[in-house]
Amino acid sequence: MATVQNPILPGFNPDPSICRVGPDYFIATSTFEWYPGVQIHHSTNLVDWYLITRPLNRATQLDMRGNPDSCGVWAPSLSYADGQFWLVYTDVKRFDGNFKDAHNYIVTATDITGPWSDPVYVNSSGFDPSLFHDTDGRKWFVNMVWNHRADRLGPDPSTSFFGGILCQEYDAATEQLIGDVHSIYDGTDHGGVEAPHLFQHDGRYYLSVAEGGTGYLHAVTLARSEHVTGPYETHPHRHVITSKDHPDALLQRAGHGQYVIGPDNNPWFTHLCGRPLSSQQVCPRGRETGIQKCRWGSDGWLYLDDGTTDYNPCPQASVPIELPPGASESAIDQSRLYRPGTDREVTFTGTELPAEFQWLRTPNASRLFSLTEQPQALRLFGRESIGSWFEQSLVARRQEHSDYRSETSVDFHPTTYQHGAGLVAYYNRHKFHALCITWDEQEGRCLTLISCNGDYPECRLTYPLVANLALPVTLAENGQQAVPVELAVEVRQTGLQFSQRTASKGVDAGDVPWETVGPVLDAGLVSDEGGRGEHASFTGAFVGMFAFDITGRATPADFYRFSYRHLPPASR
Repeated sequence: MATVQNPILPGFNPDPSICRVGPDYFIATSTFEWYPGVQIHHSTNLVDWYLITRPLNRATQLDMRGNPDSCGVWAPSLSYADGQFWLVYTDVKRFDGNFKDAHNYIVTATDITGPWSDPVYVNSSGFDPSLFHDTDGRKWFVNMVWNHRADRLGPDPSTSFFGGILCQEYDAATEQLIGDVHSIYDGTDHGGVEAPHLFQHDGRYYLSVAEGGTGYLHAVTLARSEHVTGPYETHPHRHVITSKDHPDALLQRAGHGQYVIGPDNNPWFTHLCGRPLSSQQVCPRGRETGIQKCRWGSDGWLYLDDGTTDYNPCPQASVPIELPPGASESAIDQSRLYRPGTDREVTFTGTELPAEFQWLRTPNASRLFSLTEQPQALRLFGRESIGSWFEQSLVARRQEHSDYRSETSVDFHPTTYQHGAGLVAYYNRHKFHALCITWDEQEGRCLTLISCNGDYPECRLTYPLVANLALPVTLAENGQQAVPVELAVEVRQTGLQFSQRTASKGVDAGDVPWETVGPVLDAGLVSDEGGRGEHASFTGAFVGMFAFDITGRATPADFYRFSYRHLPPASR
């Protein structure tokens, strides 16, 4: 007996869409403003998962320059039919205000790792699209409809932004929607109906949706019909998965997922979830992916399977699974893939970024960084400021643990206070803490701290270091590499502490003790709920390397290594 340990995809991996092709399972998750778009993980047993590809990786497929925070790629849907994979996704161009400007596309590939096609535009009536392949060969496109006439978000609005679920036939030959648009489901009084996925069981059509917003009232609701276009009746208990009535459960904010038959021939259901820190109701790791074993009741409805026949929709952190022989075998080589939750130290000796790293918005990565211009280094070209929505040189990876430490080594020589580079714990433009190498008139090259403490929309900075820390000037001589500055960040729940060490020439940095820099900062700020609060942000905390040069001269910063390792919980 094996155990599925939730979340199966730790760290920012929301809106999981699962697809089975023979012995292989694939989950696509949202990436919002992070590039390349959409993460796809692979497994053969639902227990072990590996990041296999990010399919939206060129300008013809995705260009998010100018997209606000928490916009970009929402709720991809992955399916397999007619000998190819189908990926449906939304590119959201506006966040605040009544409008959303959400454009829906389809790309296809015969191999999960690509190449993926250029996108086919479908519609813009709402977000969370999916494509259902019926047994008669017809295809149906479903998405929620956005109603910009609503008066407000929250409970009991006079008009809801969430206008129900639309369904229309999609003609793959002409690559367009055809026939009538059907409004098939309005949801329940829990509100906020979105994330539609259709599937079939015993001759009936089932529609799963998410309701209750993306916070602590989130839920998966199920409905069914004799016909794909309805009418749909709601599950007698409404919700198949939710944590809203279980505030002490480890997995909170459960909702938005998809049905699949597992390798044990039982039904399973993916869902997003969050793990709030014990000291505060904040989720720095964002919305993560979990999966639950289910059962079909004698009434023809789906239920979570916790070993009893009682109705209990609360997701479990550990789920037993009986795997048949060969369930871990796959034609896909996993040895070089990234497994989420893994401690890693990387050096930048190859020509591609290590798999766990992403950057923000732009398809033109060569303007942000190079792995060949400086030997054995990741060179970041200083571009726009931290938090720019256009060209921000920030390369980072997900925070996957509540307690972790990251270190990096950087060679950077600013000549003005408009230059900066270093290590950052980043959520978005108004939620971050950065340890920054810069320059000022008194100290010359120095270290400073830069924070934005959830101040929206002004995004005012604070500088928690009372006095900047002067750094020695160790420029390269006679072709020798300059002595880099080593930077570190250690996060313990909601406490964040930066540190540094700088060696002299001829002295190994490993022989120099680390020195803390500045006070303990609020790591809880760098979370979904930080700043503007619940429902205002949808990604997760990252930790990574940055460089800016707001003179426009693209002053480079060279990073030689980057490590991430989880820390055992401190005694409290």
